[in-house]
Amino acid sequence: MSTVDEFYAAYDRVLQKWPVEVEVMNVNTPHGTTRVNACGPVDGPALVLLPGAGATSTVWFANVDALARHYRVYAVDLMGDVGRSVPGGQEWSLRNDPGDRAIDSVEELLGWLSAVFDELNLPTAALCGHSYGAMIALAYALRHENRVDALTLLDPNSCFGSMSPRYLLHALPILLSPNEKRQRSFVRWETDGAQLDSDWLDTLALGAAHAPTTKTIVPKRPKPAAFENFGVATTVVLAGKGKVHNAARIEAAVRTALPAARTVILGGATHHTLPIHPAAEVNAILLS
Repeated sequence: MSTVDEFYAAYDRVLQKWPVEVEVMNVNTPHGTTRVNACGPVDGPALVLLPGAGATSTVWFANVDALARHYRVYAVDLMGDVGRSVPGGQEWSLRNDPGDRAIDSVEELLGWLSAVFDELNLPTAALCGHSYGAMIALAYALRHENRVDALTLLDPNSCFGSMSPRYLLHALPILLSPNEKRQRSFVRWETDGAQLDSDWLDTLALGAAHAPTTKTIVPKRPKPAAFENFGVATTVVLAGKGKVHNAARIEAAVRTALPAARTVILGGATHHTLPIHPAAEVNAILLS
């Protein structure tokens, strides 16, 4: 079995952990086919979930049971990242070449998400993102406020402050030459050796080993003026033990930029344990 096949096998094992009936959807967009794993009542209010880089849509396995009791949940594999979204109509693999369909600007990245909303027939939705997914979610809400009913950002890096130099230093080997061993070591360091689901960790590590070679499009940190007259109800959840940034400092920055936002610091969480742990607290926040 090739490493890519091992990745897909791990992805499917994690999806099988979802304790709800899953509708697998392949949504066509100008940049390729987007995989969406949906659950919950079809007439429920819509909640779109964007994972962190490399985590894939399967990462919400500890959350969807509670969320699907109220929401129609749409968990998305990010285009250009590992997962089952297919850039440019080609299967993601070691040889993936998305060609001229690749997303190469923030404008196109946000346009891709609008296309996903459109194809899912969602005029509006609640939007939640973790890490890189939170960066996309915030940029989208600032650009398309009329389409976001509520915004939840789980430990958003580079949205309200800089990432820790210490964190970036530890991440540098993965950024320069990613492989499975380095990914596992990095997550073990950031989570202080927390017991993570082994199948999901396999998905993360195997994906890092053979991630697409396309450039990751990263929205810039919004300037203070971007938040003027921003009316989306926003919750920012911060990992109290996380090493991406200092949670108290980011909380203060959020209060300055968005005084009306709700901020929650989860004392037992780290950046890479979210949203799996503490799932109950994350679920309660999203359901409130």
